[in-house]
Amino acid sequence: MSFDLTADQHMLIDNARRYFVDEFRPLERRMDEEAWMPPDAFRRLGEMGFLGITIPESHGGSGLGYLTAGLILEALAEANPSIAWSAVAHGNLCLDNIHRNADDEQRARFVPGLCSGELIGGLAMTEPGAGSDAIGSMATRAVRDGDDYVINGSKTFISNGPIANVLLLYAKTDPAAGSRGVSAFIVETDTPGFTVARKLDKMGWRGSPLGELVFDDMRVPARNRLGAENGGIRVMMSGLDVERAISAPLSTGTARRALELSIDYAQNRRQFGAPIASFQLIQAKIADMYMRLEAARALMMRTLSAFDAMDDPGDAGRGEVHMLAAAAVHEAARAASFVMDEAAQIHGGNSYMQDTEINRLYRTAKIMEIAAGTQEIRKLIVAGELLK
Repeated sequence: MSFDLTADQHMLIDNARRYFVDEFRPLERRMDEEAWMPPDAFRRLGEMGFLGITIPESHGGSGLGYLTAGLILEALAEANPSIAWSAVAHGNLCLDNIHRNADDEQRARFVPGLCSGELIGGLAMTEPGAGSDAIGSMATRAVRDGDDYVINGSKTFISNGPIANVLLLYAKTDPAAGSRGVSAFIVETDTPGFTVARKLDKMGWRGSPLGELVFDDMRVPARNRLGAENGGIRVMMSGLDVERAISAPLSTGTARRALELSIDYAQNRRQFGAPIASFQLIQAKIADMYMRLEAARALMMRTLSAFDAMDDPGDAGRGEVHMLAAAAVHEAARAASFVMDEAAQIHGGNSYMQDTEINRLYRTAKIMEIAAGTQEIRKLIVAGELLK
């Protein structure tokens, strides 16, 4: 499979990288120290066409493929990991999934605003008692009452939760039916009964708001149901695969930045009368970092290309792309953790100082071995597909 990009794609990605470095990298330290998100970040991303990358132009997006979207997100993660993750939670976990599964009326109401950054989106799936077992342990209920559903429950670890206007929410509509009793809803957070219980304090991605949300007799119009009643499992599973595929660039992007910083540090840090880059053990670390990273990037690009080749990305959630998505995010996360460990060794004591960029990257990388399904769940998916 060829990953050759067109001249236009190269130009777009290079321009995006320069824009992100100029506009967002200078904000990265403050975002980490203050757990602060620039209030205009989504609007600026929307103006540049970086929120609805995979959405057709007719609906306000850029009309590009998943491979291009992934490489743009990788560039954003190199410049500012917190904004990159919030952009994924908005543009993929919410916007892309809504667009793929919505009817024309729902698309007209929500998609243009999400593409422009006028609306901020998020995914409300994880619950205090429902993480890896997101379906079986789901307790949030949606009960039909006339033209509405009444939703009660709570969600936690919700990226963009404290600032979102629109959430893609999953709730049990028929608890006795197990996985066949889940429905998906587009929830507007200005609806009575919705509250942000608290904003959560994190080790990394500190500028990306994370929250615990509560739904107390919140009435959601039936027209906001995404797909058929009790048909949420298809929406969820295809969305999780696209999420895994498009999340892998977050790991490779932060790892690329850590490698860049490590090379620069090794060339300028002098010990025993010479730059540490002249020591073979340091050279071996840099070589290993590069090779692990590029191997993970190759799998990531193959996976994103496979999604571009699908007739309907809504068919994800099974088969080869299901396996590829899990493998890609697993290897990207593992490569990033390896690169961060070696980068910390190269930077020595400086890596342990919380105000250094390499320390912030180190703290950020770990989450990708946990978020979007743990490394263990990813291995189960790969093995399950291979053993069928």
